[in-house]
Amino acid sequence: MMAAAVTNRLQMRCIFWSSQCAQMYMIRHICRTDRSFATRSDEETRVPKIYTKTGDKGFSSTFTGERRPKEDSIFEALGDTDELSSAIGLAREFCKDKEHKFIEELEKIQCVLQDVGSNVATPFSSARESHRVKTKFSPQPVLELESWIDKYTAELPPLTNFILPSGGKSSASLHVARAVCRRAERSVAPIVRSGEADPDVAKFLNRLSDYLFTLARYAAMKEGAAESVYRRPT
Repeated sequence: MMAAAVTNRLQMRCIFWSSQCAQMYMIRHICRTDRSFATRSDEETRVPKIYTKTGDKGFSSTFTGERRPKEDSIFEALGDTDELSSAIGLAREFCKDKEHKFIEELEKIQCVLQDVGSNVATPFSSARESHRVKTKFSPQPVLELESWIDKYTAELPPLTNFILPSGGKSSASLHVARAVCRRAERSVAPIVRSGEADPDVAKFLNRLSDYLFTLARYAAMKEGAAESVYRRPT
């Protein structure tokens, strides 16, 4: 019963804190006008297929309806953001095994990354006002990350050496997520500079990598796992 209550609470927090949590699924599937549906009869509920075949020729659609090559910078950034959420999801599972108290924060961050993707997939140059309203990115997540960073930093010993990704599975997996976050930030930065995405999206990714680094150290400390320190090879 307690596990079910926790799950329900997490789901409700995700829904209310991140109003666009399912936006990326909409971008890839629902917004396409030429999608097909699998039905057996008129009486049955129509279920959308997971495949649409609209990208078979190497093009995909933004949320505004533009058709762009799949190697376009927009889709590169979306792919990196998706990979980041997956990396955080894996790290969250390791942290859950150790019963860390911050797993709810990681799930909330995954929901916010859906909002990041929604904003990036809505280039301002082709967006109508209705598009911008639906995918507007709030600065609130940046402030919340900063408060979490400050909270954990206050409990950590001062950093006096370069550390290597280590400190147990929870810590090491959070370092992997941090590295992916840096790549996602590099993908998003030129899109933001060109005026095609909200500046707060870039701020969020920049702050998120700092959060993941801090959390990796915190996880190692809580688990009593030693972090490997950089030593110049002889």
